[in-house]
Amino acid sequence: MGYTWGWYVVSPWSAKGQTNLAFLLSGLGWTVSLALCAIAVSVVLGLAIALLGLAKQRLVRGVSRVYVEALRSIPMLVMVLWVFYGLPVVLGITLDVFAAGVVALALCDSAFEAEIFRAGIQSIDRGQHEAAETLGLGFVDKMRFIILPQAIRRILPPLGNQFVYMLKTSSLVSANELVVTEYRPLEIYTALIVEYLVLILIVSWAVRLLERRMAAADYRST
Repeated sequence: MGYTWGWYVVSPWSAKGQTNLAFLLSGLGWTVSLALCAIAVSVVLGLAIALLGLAKQRLVRGVSRVYVEALRSIPMLVMVLWVFYGLPVVLGITLDVFAAGVVALALCDSAFEAEIFRAGIQSIDRGQHEAAETLGLGFVDKMRFIILPQAIRRILPPLGNQFVYMLKTSSLVSANELVVTEYRPLEIYTALIVEYLVLILIVSWAVRLLERRMAAADYRST
């Protein structure tokens, strides 16, 4: 109850506050870039794993299931630390912080993306598959032209949620550095909460806008 607030450390009207806010915003930009790169890789990898999980060969489906279950059980932060510190020891590969973050987050998230894609593909009516096969389309063309366009419309909300989750689980190193320097954790973390709140609201709005546009396109095509 006797805490004395020091909002000057994050105030846009003070020189120190402007410097600290600029530092936090630069960290936020790094987070967005990291999340965008990781989600792009994880979507491609997740789609590949999902298609393997739908294969006719039991062994291939088993490999896909082991991959998904194993990576879904690993916390992202633990994976980031292991990739950064473990790869140089195990494989002799040294990555910088950004690259290690992209690899670790993409690996963990790809397991969730695979489940999202699998559920979306399996939600498409069996008649769509049979119609595509009747037209003589192979597996790749069937997925490319018939199944995936319909599935993506259905899985867009969970894909957007995964991107939001990726943003929120990114590193908060910039805030920790400021806390150590300024000794004002409540003020700095409050400013960080506001930054992330604005960012997530913008991303959520963009996802909903994309959903509405895709729904409108579907309505016009019917």
